[in-house]
Amino acid sequence: MKAVQYASARNFAVVDVPDPTPEDEEVVMKVAANGVCHTDVNVHEGEFFASFPLIPGHEVVGTVVDKGKSVPGDMAIGARRIVNNASTCGRCYYCRRGQPLFCENFYSLGINGPGGAAEFIRVHYAKTVPIADHLTFEEAVVAEPLACAIHGMDQVGMHLGDQVLIFGAGPSGQLLAQLAKWSGASRVVVVAPPSAKLDLAARLKAADITLPIPRSQPEAARPTLAELAPQGFPVVIDTTGAPAVIEQALEYVHIDGRFLVYGMARFGDRVLWSPYDIFRRQIHIVGSFAQIDTMDRAAALLASGKIDTTGLITHRYPLHEYARALDNVARGIGIKTVIIPD
Repeated sequence: MKAVQYASARNFAVVDVPDPTPEDEEVVMKVAANGVCHTDVNVHEGEFFASFPLIPGHEVVGTVVDKGKSVPGDMAIGARRIVNNASTCGRCYYCRRGQPLFCENFYSLGINGPGGAAEFIRVHYAKTVPIADHLTFEEAVVAEPLACAIHGMDQVGMHLGDQVLIFGAGPSGQLLAQLAKWSGASRVVVVAPPSAKLDLAARLKAADITLPIPRSQPEAARPTLAELAPQGFPVVIDTTGAPAVIEQALEYVHIDGRFLVYGMARFGDRVLWSPYDIFRRQIHIVGSFAQIDTMDRAAALLASGKIDTTGLITHRYPLHEYARALDNVARGIGIKTVIIPD
């Protein structure tokens, strides 16, 4: 089969590799779509616990074309499935404590195991989720980033009626805005550079207010945000990963409010916060790393129609144009980019 293969960080090519064959409890799926996100950019740089050689791609949907002898009979050839890319060992310190997301042997297809930037992928049958009959592959491929966004909302612990401020209108910002709305936010405000991304947040009606502010000038948002929420926002979420935005976002958090650091910053990035300010205003700063057990909920939300993916995917590339797709994401071109192997 054809696959994107990294020999080392920044060093990949589209090559021929052997077709995968399933073990007893595995299925082989023909990849219908593979989403590309900023995590793939970090993997390209050798960050985010990437392990080489590697076939990237962790947002995967497709069709079962082969299965091992111990795969249940109700998982038929031709079944359309979402891949849950993350697996844990169940034996390490964190798994035994009921914190599997921090498994010391965390295994993620497309990060440290062969992923979906290929014609086929091999996966344990239990790490797949059915795609509702009425959903297209392009709608279903949003499941993995949506599962991560659900985990983020779990961490932030939003209350009914909270005002929510979100920095960034990329795929994560779009999904988190919709989740905040469905979680009972009284108002969702999205701040992002003026672009089609911000327009989409308004068009999908997840954002009650959109505020076009250049990323290089986050302070320009201050007067409007102070007018909208003089005491601050009970929930503030950063999806940009930009240190300048993260640093200033804290000032918009309500006393005893919650700040979710969701966007992936670079390993060496640093921000300057006042410990006294955090102490005095009792700010809760929380992170959100990936997902391990929210894929079922993501699939259910997509099936219900509550999450609107209309217009989210803006760029589609064949497998041999993976470099172009990766460059799109790195440069922030469009909103969501996917690889369609066919």
